Amino acid sequence: SVNILHYFYSNFQSKLMKKIIVLWFLFVAMICKAQKLETTFEKSKGKETTTYFNCIEFYQQLAASFKNIHIQKMGLTDAGYPLHLVLVSSNNNFNPNNWHKAEKVVVLINNGIHPGEPDGIDATMMLVRDVATKKIVLPNNVVLGIIPIYNIGGSLNRNTSSRVNQDGPISYGFRGNAQNLDLNRDFIKYDSKNATSFAEIFHFLNPDIFIDNHVSDGADYQHTMTLLTTQQNKLGGVIGNFLHNNFEPALYKSMKAKNWPMCPYVNFETANPDKGWEAFYDGPRYSSGYAALFATMAFVPETHMLKPFEQRTKTTYALMQTMIEQASIWATQIKQARTESLKNIQQQKNFALSWKVDTTKFDTIEFLGYESAYKKSDVTGKDRLFYNHEKPFTKKVKFYNYFVGEKTIEIPKAYIIPKGWHKVIDLLKLNDVKMFSLQKDTTIFVTAYKIEDYKSINRPYEKHFKHLTVKLKEVEQQIHFLKGDMVVYTNQTTNRFLVETLEPEADDSYFKWNFFDAILQQKEGYSDYRWEDVAEKYLAENPTLKTILEEKKKTDTAFANNAAAQLNFVYKNSPYYEAAHLRYPIYKLKY
Repeated sequence: SVNILHYFYSNFQSKLMKKIIVLWFLFVAMICKAQKLETTFEKSKGKETTTYFNCIEFYQQLAASFKNIHIQKMGLTDAGYPLHLVLVSSNNNFNPNNWHKAEKVVVLINNGIHPGEPDGIDATMMLVRDVATKKIVLPNNVVLGIIPIYNIGGSLNRNTSSRVNQDGPISYGFRGNAQNLDLNRDFIKYDSKNATSFAEIFHFLNPDIFIDNHVSDGADYQHTMTLLTTQQNKLGGVIGNFLHNNFEPALYKSMKAKNWPMCPYVNFETANPDKGWEAFYDGPRYSSGYAALFATMAFVPETHMLKPFEQRTKTTYALMQTMIEQASIWATQIKQARTESLKNIQQQKNFALSWKVDTTKFDTIEFLGYESAYKKSDVTGKDRLFYNHEKPFTKKVKFYNYFVGEKTIEIPKAYIIPKGWHKVIDLLKLNDVKMFSLQKDTTIFVTAYKIEDYKSINRPYEKHFKHLTVKLKEVEQQIHFLKGDMVVYTNQTTNRFLVETLEPEADDSYFKWNFFDAILQQKEGYSDYRWEDVAEKYLAENPTLKTILEEKKKTDTAFANNAAAQLNFVYKNSPYYEAAHLRYPIYKLKY
């Protein structure tokens, strides 16, 4: 081709021929560029997903070629590689503070938290390329932040068999990260560097909408896309009402118009179309529950694992495109609702610590399912469940998506945290909690919690023997605090995060995640023979305690027959017993 062109150019020096040559080379260059921007998913005709290194290289090429794309390195992950953040802006401005000042809706997309569920990884690569090349338009009032692959360690641990329930791709990453942690249980406890780096990204962007792309496990049905939306009542306030009444219905309507009819996330195999099912409860350990603490509307798209990878990726693309479209249409309402909700959180006095389904209220949804039945298993010889694809159905189903708070507390004026609990202090700072340190040793009258009882799981869950319940007793006392201890006033937009982490009874509190287990162990004790002499003297000097002891022996036979229990009773009611044992070390300033 080059020789032919050279011949024409040498023999026919016309302006027309020069234009033809230039256009030819431009055409060839355009084809080469387009081929470079084709994803692994497209090259394999929907059979394969990208690798981690190819994914990052793809975004780097986009950023180098298009002014509306920017990529930067953020914090480290457990795998030793940094998270990358891709920013997409139609006016080539990549400053999140400027975005919010301009009232743009900030959308954060997270991919590959479970790398065996890669639909979002490939769909987002195509979406960003299509925005860059103007195949689809990113509205001026919407901007995107994208984490290309969050679980880098899991992505590098590639295999072909760990997702036995799933139809493709050919190979993929693993659910556990470099520590074998499930990162979608780590958004409050921060056992991974990934979670710490995510929090930095989250607060850097301060997103109005958060999308965390997944693939489901569970029942079989016709839908390719289901959607887990952060629970409306738990999100609460103006933004919760707007989500439920306006934004979410618009998403469902738009996806149906695109021929991708959605239904709410089907809650595992227990979902019963005849009885309906409950919405998934997304506590703060989950990505959507974490985002809700900051009045961010959060969504977990869950494509159906038994649909082909190609279909799942295309519907994920369609849903993200729909999110962008609806975010633009509702931009003014989104910004107003979130601003008002954050202001209300700052002023809110009472907060729920746990939630339960309101079984008296439900929405009616359209569900496209398959009839299920039981037949003899060729493996076990017993009855087994199966879904009959020859018998599809469309039903109106009850969806129990209304929750009520079970336990409510009044937020104090301030929390006081001794400086020795530095991990807790660091995590609060990471999440934009404002605090100041005492400038001198100070004795303050505070409310303290005494741990009277607690129950824990008996097998480890994500590196922890998590506490399930705790029984507390409030005591008011003077505590001597030291210079450098931290005071956290609760006139902040981060109050939801404070309550969920610092109140022991909250579902994902730092107490329940074992941050304070050191106080559950008694550090000092006594030898019975020595304590006998000291206790005798102490009771003689404190007749009131002696009277209480004698009365308890009269009313409690087991106690009366247990010398060790009696000695321990006297010890724990004496100044010799350490004050720190079972005293929760976060104190409340109520007034």
